[in-house]
Amino acid sequence: MISIENLSIAFGFEPLLDNISFLINRKDKIALVGKNGAGKTTLLRTIAGEQKPTSGTISYSRDLSIGYLPQQMIHAEGTTVREETRKAFKHISDIQERIERKSQQLAERTDYDSPQYQTLIDQLTHDNELLQMLGGQNFDGEMEKTLLGLGFLRTDFDRPCSEFSGGWRMRIELAKILLQSPDLLLLDEPTNHLDIESIQWLEQFLIQSRSAVLLVSHDRAFIDNVTNRTIEISLGHIYDYNVNYSHYLTLRQERHEQQVRAYENQQKMIQDTEEFIERFRYKATKAVQVQSRIKQLEKLERVEVDLEDNSRLRLKFPPAPRSGDYPVIADDVEKAFGEHVVFSHATFTIHRGEKVAFVGKNGEGKTTLVRCIMGQLPYSGTLKIGHNVKIGYFAQNQASLLDENLTVFETIDNVATGDIRTKIRDILGAFMFGGEASDKKVKVLSGGERSRLAMIRLLLEPVNLLILDEPTNHLDMRSKDVLKEALQAFDGTLIVVSHDRYFLDGLVDKVYEFGGGQVKEHLGSIYDFLQKKKIDNLQELERKTTVNNTAAQKSESEGKLSYEQQKEQQRKQRKLEKQIQETEQEISRLEAEQKRIEELLTKPENQTNTDLFEQYERVKHEAEQRLYEWEILQDETA
Repeated sequence: MISIENLSIAFGFEPLLDNISFLINRKDKIALVGKNGAGKTTLLRTIAGEQKPTSGTISYSRDLSIGYLPQQMIHAEGTTVREETRKAFKHISDIQERIERKSQQLAERTDYDSPQYQTLIDQLTHDNELLQMLGGQNFDGEMEKTLLGLGFLRTDFDRPCSEFSGGWRMRIELAKILLQSPDLLLLDEPTNHLDIESIQWLEQFLIQSRSAVLLVSHDRAFIDNVTNRTIEISLGHIYDYNVNYSHYLTLRQERHEQQVRAYENQQKMIQDTEEFIERFRYKATKAVQVQSRIKQLEKLERVEVDLEDNSRLRLKFPPAPRSGDYPVIADDVEKAFGEHVVFSHATFTIHRGEKVAFVGKNGEGKTTLVRCIMGQLPYSGTLKIGHNVKIGYFAQNQASLLDENLTVFETIDNVATGDIRTKIRDILGAFMFGGEASDKKVKVLSGGERSRLAMIRLLLEPVNLLILDEPTNHLDMRSKDVLKEALQAFDGTLIVVSHDRYFLDGLVDKVYEFGGGQVKEHLGSIYDFLQKKKIDNLQELERKTTVNNTAAQKSESEGKLSYEQQKEQQRKQRKLEKQIQETEQEISRLEAEQKRIEELLTKPENQTNTDLFEQYERVKHEAEQRLYEWEILQDETA
C-alpha cells in the first residue's frame, strides 16, 4: 500500500531519520514508538505529505486515501458540531447532488431512444450503485453513532463548534477522519483529549476498522489492544517488530542486551588497537601494520547503544507523615455553576492509605470535586479533611508556580532530602531531563516540560495525601512506569484523576465514577469497574428493549386479558410497589445509621475503636445489599 525507501530527514547537519525503509500493508495496525524527539511526528507528517524528506522516496498505491490527525491543528469556525462533522461526507453529498441533477434531466427529456438518454441512465445507475456501496443512505446514523462514541451528547450536535474547548474540537476532527473510512489512518496521540469510555470506543472502532493504522500514543493499554506491529525509531534508525507493544518490549530488551555486548566488545577491540598503534608508531619495522590499524579504525562502523538502561531505576518517596484514619469525608456535597448542577449528594469516605481513582467523561466534575477538596471552590454540603493531613496537589497550572530563574536541577535539589539527593540526575533522566537538559533554566522550558518538572518536585515533598489531576498527560511510557511504581510504594493516601487504564491498573483499589450529576463508588480495580460498566450497559440496553416491547404489545395484551387476570396483575404491581417503598425506607434508615457512625469515628477517642468500625462495615454491607434488592425490584416493575 505504501513503500518507504531510503528515507532521510535532517534538520541542519543532524539526521533525524537516516536512510530508513519499510512497508505499510493494508491490514497493518502499527504502533510508532520511540523517545520524545526521536522523529515520530515528523515521520507521520512526511507520510501524510505535509513535509518533504531530505532524500528517499515514498510510493503510494493508486487512489490511496489517507486520514491524518495531528497533535495540533487549526479548527474550523462558524459551524455547528453536526455541520462540521458532515463535511466528512462531502464526497457522498456530491454523489447525491449528481443523482438529483441527472434524475431531473431524465424527467425533462423525451428522447428515450437516443444514445445520450441511455448514457444518462447508465451514469445514474452507476452513481446509485456507488452511493449504495458507500452507505450513503445512512451517513447521518453513522455520524451520530461516532459522535456519541467520542463522548458528545445529542444536545451538543447543534451547538457551535466555537463553544467547545480545543480538546473537544479535536474530537470533532477525529470523528470526521474516522467517518471518511480512509485506507490509512495516521493518528498522533489520538487519546490525549479522550476519557476512558471514549478511548475504549475508539479502541474497538480501530480494531474493527478496515483501515490500516499507524499511530503514536503513550497509552500502553490502547496501543497494546489496537496494534499488531511495532516500529521503533531510535537514533535515526528503525526497528520493525511484527508483534504488539508488550511483546515488543521483551524483544527490545533482548536487542539492547546484544547491543551492549557488541558495544563492549568493540570498545575493547578499539582500545587494543589504539594501544598497538601508540606502542609501535615510531618503529619502522611496524610502519605498515600501524598504518593498516589506523585505516581499520577510520573505516570502523561504531556500534551505538540506542537506549539508556533505566530498567532498574526506582523513585522512592519520603515516608508519609501519619494522618488520621479518614483523610477525606464527603457528606451530601453539591456543586453548581448557576443553574447547572455538576454533581449533587456526593457522599463518601476515603480511608488512610487508600488509593482511589476519579473517572468519568470530561465535564462531569472530577477536577471540580478535587478543587472543592482543596478549598479552591465553594460548595454546599460537608467536606472534612482529616487530622494531620498534608496535601500534595498536582494540577495543570502547577507549572506556573515554579521559580523561573532556577535551573531544572536546582528546582529538584531544593526539595530533595536524604538518599534521594544522590539520585537526582537519574530521576531527571527518567522524566526526560537527562544530560544538559538538567541545566536549563525553568523560564526556557515548554509548558509540557514545566508540568513534568512540577510533578517531580511535588513527588519529593513529604506529604500524606497526594491528589494528582491527569498526571500522565506529558509523560512518555518509561516515565509513567517510574511514576506508577513510586505511587504503588507510597505509604500515604492517593486520589488520582486519569483516563489511562494501564497506569491505573494495579495502582488503585477503588473507583469513583462521575456521571449524570452523581458520584458513585465502585470497589475493586479499574478493570473490575470497566467490566461492570459493560454489564450494566448491556442490562440497561435489555431493560430499554423490554420497555419498548412491552409498550408495543401492551394495547394488544390488555385487550386479551380477562378481568380476573387484570386484577391479579394489579395486585402484584401493588405488592411490588409496597416492597419498593419498604426497601427505600430501610435504605434511608441504614444510610442515616452510617452517617451517625461516621460522625462518631471522626472523634479522636473513637479512631481506634474496632467494635465501632466493625459495626460501620456491617451497616454499610447491609445498605449495599438492600440497594441491590431495590434494583432487582425496580427491574421487575419495568
